[in-house]
Amino acid sequence: MPEAPPTDEGWFVLHDFRTVDWDAWRDAPERERSRAVEEGVAYLSAHEAVEDADEGASAVFSVLGHKADLLVLHLRPSLDHLSRAERQFETTALAGFTDQVTSYVSVTEVSGYVSDDYFTGDAEDIDEGLRRYIEGKMKPDLPDDEYVSFYPMSKRREGEDNWYMLPFAERREMMSTHGDTGREYAGKIKQIISSSVGFDDYEWGVTLFGADPTDIKDIVYEMRFDEVSARYGEFGRFYVGRRFPPNDLGAYLAGESVPTGVEGNDHPHAHDAAGDHPHGADHPSTGDHGQHGGGHGHGHGGGDQESADETTDDADIRGELDDLNIYAGKPHGEDVYATVLYSEADPDDLFEEVAGLRENFDHYGTHVKTAVYEAASVDRTAVVSIWETGSAAETAAGFLSELPGVVSRAGEESGFGTMGMFYTVKPDYREEFVEKFDVVGGLLDEMDGHHETALMVNREDENDMFISSQWRSKEDAMGFFRSEDFRETVQWGRDVLADRPRHVFLA
Repeated sequence: MPEAPPTDEGWFVLHDFRTVDWDAWRDAPERERSRAVEEGVAYLSAHEAVEDADEGASAVFSVLGHKADLLVLHLRPSLDHLSRAERQFETTALAGFTDQVTSYVSVTEVSGYVSDDYFTGDAEDIDEGLRRYIEGKMKPDLPDDEYVSFYPMSKRREGEDNWYMLPFAERREMMSTHGDTGREYAGKIKQIISSSVGFDDYEWGVTLFGADPTDIKDIVYEMRFDEVSARYGEFGRFYVGRRFPPNDLGAYLAGESVPTGVEGNDHPHAHDAAGDHPHGADHPSTGDHGQHGGGHGHGHGGGDQESADETTDDADIRGELDDLNIYAGKPHGEDVYATVLYSEADPDDLFEEVAGLRENFDHYGTHVKTAVYEAASVDRTAVVSIWETGSAAETAAGFLSELPGVVSRAGEESGFGTMGMFYTVKPDYREEFVEKFDVVGGLLDEMDGHHETALMVNREDENDMFISSQWRSKEDAMGFFRSEDFRETVQWGRDVLADRPRHVFLA
């Protein structure tokens, strides 16, 4: 009998499609429309902030065409959470102007097609990169302000074309080829695959996200030529739309383009459509979608006072660094956001993979730089990706975590790390700079709280260097920054550096 691959499940998913009764909306008194917008924004904001559960993600999308007007997408730890989210929408005044024309229930899933080791090996021995990849599949983030396409699908079970009667090895080979096609769109398309076997009419739901809608068309088109789709795929209806923030609900219902690009309550419809009450006044939106879903991104957790204290600490540290002539900029650095991952893969193989991702990243205006840095002193290579927004950096981290041999991500190890000290050295002083680092490295090894520091060099520019430094605590790291040895090093560096050293972020 053909082998059924093992599966593991993550968050449960509800695609809630709604049409708007536009005749009723136009005929309704202004006060009723205002109340509907106010309660709708409050509901959507609260669920995007995941106030109803410990973890998950939610988003709202405008949908084109006659099949629906709105898609409210929820990912939650249980079906009960989804049931409550669905029913809570029905308690809002907005629900009275909408009909649920269809919905789709599923659960995020990974299967044995992905990796035997994950299902058969010791959990402690699983490759770190593989573990992060699988976690990202089971508990995915939702990309910010991007186009979406959703469709259900099943595997054919007819005569000679019965997917479930094929040997596992043959099925796995076809799925691998299918995956190769998808990887060509890394950096352009993010997908959520969720299983609906036993839950809904088809076997899987596929949700694709992309900044350029033609990329969605292209990936679906190219995958149709893979045997796994051409011969064994059966597809349901397709829905396409675009994400917009909850505060744009009034603008959407007023016929404006969304997302509006206007933050929070600054948009006129935030007040005009909802009377005297700002949208979601009692349910503040999280603002940056990169922070949704239980703390993705570089944001600090904890209560308001804790966050305020940490923000103050960061500002103090940045001020001290600035006094030392080190540009630290905003909390994540020089007005940019960085993600740094470390890999133990062969550097040549890793560089080839990163080059392919970078080519896709360059299609985005928010991409600043992605590079591979190597060090002779450690057996790992750093991949650094710098972006203009936190959500873009976090999305890039999801793709980069799939690189071979990834063992860790900056900011996720124990202790405090200065994971972004960049130096651009004048070419004539490069050797002298490296020698100076060896002296400083010896001093670091003698300091309390120091774990490891390595000087890493950009493979494509030997004068572009990056210091990765791990410490037991933030105070231990700042102890070195405040030392006379460091001050002397900075003073010396003014003659050999092409620019001030730049600290991209404190983690």
